[in-house]
Amino acid sequence: MLERQLSEWVGEAFRAAFPETDFGGAEFAVYPTKDESFGDYQCNAAMKLAGILKTAPRNIARAAVDAQAPPEEVDRVEVAGPGFINLFLKNSALAGALEEMGGDRRLGVPDPGQGRTVIMDYSSPNVAKPMHIGHIRSTVIGNALDRLYRFAGYEVISDNHLGDWGTQFGLLILGYRHFRDGQALEDHPAEELERIYVESYNRSKEDDTWRDQARQELVKLQQGDEENLELWRTFVELSLKEFGAVYDRLGVRFDLVRGESWYHDRLPDVIGRLESAGLAEESEGALICDLSDEDLKVCIVRKKDGAYNYATTDIATLLAREEEFAPERIIYVTDERQQLHFRQVFHVSRALGVKPDLVHVWFGLMRLPEATFSTREGNVIKLEALLDEAERRALEVVKTSSPEMPADQQREVARAVGIGAVKYVDLSQNPQSLVTFTWDKALAMDGNSAPYLQYAHARIASVRDRYRERFPEGRCDDWPIRIEEPVERRLAGLLTRFPAAVLGAAEQYRPNILADYLYNLSQVYSSFYQNVPFLKAEEGVRESRVRLCDLVARVLKTGLDLLGIEAPERI
Repeated sequence: MLERQLSEWVGEAFRAAFPETDFGGAEFAVYPTKDESFGDYQCNAAMKLAGILKTAPRNIARAAVDAQAPPEEVDRVEVAGPGFINLFLKNSALAGALEEMGGDRRLGVPDPGQGRTVIMDYSSPNVAKPMHIGHIRSTVIGNALDRLYRFAGYEVISDNHLGDWGTQFGLLILGYRHFRDGQALEDHPAEELERIYVESYNRSKEDDTWRDQARQELVKLQQGDEENLELWRTFVELSLKEFGAVYDRLGVRFDLVRGESWYHDRLPDVIGRLESAGLAEESEGALICDLSDEDLKVCIVRKKDGAYNYATTDIATLLAREEEFAPERIIYVTDERQQLHFRQVFHVSRALGVKPDLVHVWFGLMRLPEATFSTREGNVIKLEALLDEAERRALEVVKTSSPEMPADQQREVARAVGIGAVKYVDLSQNPQSLVTFTWDKALAMDGNSAPYLQYAHARIASVRDRYRERFPEGRCDDWPIRIEEPVERRLAGLLTRFPAAVLGAAEQYRPNILADYLYNLSQVYSSFYQNVPFLKAEEGVRESRVRLCDLVARVLKTGLDLLGIEAPERI
C-alpha cells in the first residue's frame, strides 16, 4: 500500500534528521491531498513536532526531507506553507501500484485483523413487535461495520441481541389467550402480537383485575411455568420468522441470535459480584451503582421489587462474551438515546475487570418528511412496508431506463436498486447525524446515491462488452497500464486510495468514509469516460484504459458489497 510505504519513509526521515530525539508516540503519517496541486500525499508531522524540537515547523520539515532520500516511486518532494511535506508520485509508480492492485483479489486492502476477534452487537429488535424504521440504522450501519471488519481480517461474531424478556410478556400472554386472531397471526405474526399487546395494555389501564392477572402470568413465566414458557417460545419463534424475512431482504446474517433471556440465569451472580466488589449499594430498597463521582449519575442494577433491568443484563452479557469468546473488542451499534446507558455499563464492567475494548457506535435518528410516505400504523413506519415502497419506486426507474429489459430481470434489478437506495441514504451520512429520508434523493441517478454508483458500475460493463465486440481477439491483460492524461492520473491516484478508505471506515466506525470515496471515484471515472477516447485510441492505450475501467468496476463492486449493496451488471 503506497500510503503505508510513504508513511514509513517519513518516519525514517524525521528520525534520521533528529537522531537524538525521543519522539515517543508521535505519528508519522501521510494523507491523501485534497488539492492535486499540493501533490498526491501530504505530511503535517513537522507542525506537531515543533513543541518537542523547539524549532520552526518549516525548518523541521526541510531537515527531514534533506536527511533521507525519498522512495523511488516519488517524483519530487516539496516543503510548503508552514511546514507541510508534499509528495508527488511518478506516473510509473501509480501504474505499478494499479498493476499490483489488479492482481490482488483483495485489491490491495491489508488484513490487520488476522488472529483478532471482534463481537458486533447490532439490530436487536424486540420480540412480538414488527421491525420499523427505527431499526434500519442499527441494522444497516452494524452490518456494514460487520462486513468491513471481516474484510480487514478480523474474526467477527455478529450477535442479534433480541429484546425477548421483560414485563410486557405478562400482558402479552393474557392478551394472547383472549384476543388473538389465528389467521392474522399466521399472515403477519409480529404485527398481530403487537396488536394483542396493545389491546391488553390498554385494558390493563382501565381494569385493575386485568392488570393483576397479567402480573400473575408474568410471575408464572419467571418462575418457569411450562405453559407460559411454551407460549413465550411461540412468541419468539413467530417473531424470528418475521424478522428473518426482513433480514433476508436486507442481505443481513448473524452468527448468534441471543436475546436477554439467554443471560437471565446469570443475573443473580452479577449482583453478587457487584456487591462483593463494593460497587453496589442499597438505596430506597433498590440496588444501585452510584456513579455520580464519574458524572454518570446512578445506575440501577436491581429494582426495589427485586426485578433486574437492562444494565444488569448488559453487564451479564459482557461477562459471558468475554468468558466464551475472549474478544479484543466488543462493538455496540445503537441510537444516540442509549449513550448514558452504555457509558454506565462500560464503566461498571471495567470495574469488574472486563478486558476487551468496549465501543458504543451511536447514531442519530432517521426520519421521513411528513406525507413523503403514507403507509403508517399508529405513528410507526414498518420497515417491511418501507422496503416494499423502495422496490416499487425503483421498478419505475428501471422500466424507464431499460424498457427493453425482460420483466423478471427488471424486478430483480429493482430489488437491488431499491434496497440499496434505502441503505445508502443511511450509510452515506456520518452515523451521528440526523438523517431525513427522501425518495428523490434516495433514487436519484445523478447525485450521491446508490443508483448513481450502481449505474456507474453497470456502465463499465457496457465498455467491456463493446471492446469484446470490436476486438474479439484483443487481450487487455497482455498490455501494461499506462498513465498519460491528467484525468487518468487523477483516476489512478484515487484507485490507490481504496485500501485506506476501507480501513478508515472500519477504524473510525464510519461507513460513510467508504461511501464518500466510492462517490468521488464514480465522479472522476465519469470525467475520465467523457474526456478521453477508449475504443478509438491506439492499440495499447486502448487496452490500458479498458483495464482502468475494469479496475474501477471491481473497486465499485467490492466497495458497495462492503456496504451491503449489490452492483447489478445492468440497470
